[in-house]
Amino acid sequence: MKVLVTSRRCALFLLLSALPWLAWAGDEVPVSAEQMKKLGIETRSLATPQGGAGIAFPAQVIVPNGQLQVVSVPVSGLVESVLVAVNQPVKKGQPLARLQSPALIEAQREFLTAATQSGLAGQNLKRDAALFQDGIIAEGRYLNTRGMAAQAGAGFNQWKQTLKLYGMSDAAIRKLQSTGQLTGSLEVASPIDGIVIEQSIVAGQRTDASIPLYKVAQLNPLWLEIQAAPSAAAGLAPGAEVTLPAFGAGGKLLSVGRAVSAANQTVTLRAEITRGTEKLQAGQYVEALVAAPAAGTVKQWRVPAAALARSGGKTYLFVQTAKGFQAREVKVAGETAGSAAIQGALKGNERYAVKGVAALKASWSGIGGGE
Repeated sequence: MKVLVTSRRCALFLLLSALPWLAWAGDEVPVSAEQMKKLGIETRSLATPQGGAGIAFPAQVIVPNGQLQVVSVPVSGLVESVLVAVNQPVKKGQPLARLQSPALIEAQREFLTAATQSGLAGQNLKRDAALFQDGIIAEGRYLNTRGMAAQAGAGFNQWKQTLKLYGMSDAAIRKLQSTGQLTGSLEVASPIDGIVIEQSIVAGQRTDASIPLYKVAQLNPLWLEIQAAPSAAAGLAPGAEVTLPAFGAGGKLLSVGRAVSAANQTVTLRAEITRGTEKLQAGQYVEALVAAPAAGTVKQWRVPAAALARSGGKTYLFVQTAKGFQAREVKVAGETAGSAAIQGALKGNERYAVKGVAALKASWSGIGGGE
């Protein structure tokens, strides 16, 4: 294996040795078609200029805060059945799961007791109000009866709100009050129209109060959380166009962070994506292009990051000429792991090297001559 690797290195060295040793940007590296093939050099045409709208940043797709609901119940119980699954669309009020809860039965019993006491207290207040009006009873007795009625009414309302908190509808509470029939069955309903993006329960599972059961989200529009170096974010402002070319999605920049993360020394940009959201997934990592300031005044092109050569603190692109390649100095406006947005003295119709860049750089710099 070592002999084979050494042989390949020698062959590459001999091929590179056949190319002139050049050391300055702007000089040509003569390369024939045969040499390009042997060195594995491939070219590509520059993409259509992006204007000022091509600064690339890594970003993550998230659900806007107001469009995400965590579904739970404030009562413990046994999951009897699970009615929906992840990725399923649901409507507001649609049942998601059914639970059996002894605590719900106890709350219903307390509600009926409070309803009875409130009714009796109301009747006593009506009677004593009439007696006080006729001067038959003292004012003190009337006021005491009125206070007891208010207390009983408050207890009734408290248990009514508790049942609502447990998930019972107004119609179900009225039926309970009229029939007195207790039930331990509880339906957990979706609070919004949306998509189920997370399920935390299975049938037969016991769950405690306030434990999340589902997450339901509205997925249009979506947000992007974009991480950018402070220097790259300088000059960006809310309203700038944001695009995701790989997904045909886009929207507008909402805000530019004012604090730098201590962990990675970046600021957070937030964008709202309103087009092509159906092609995106919550939590997905993407590459976002944010419109640069003074869009249209500075042309930009997107190239693979591997097509760039760096030397002496500068960045170069090997542009194909009639006789070979020429190193053109460019400025990187934004870069991700796979691509970069560049600016420079380019027309936009040039072809440039995307593979074999290391071989061209070695010849341009002089083999063994360093960067």
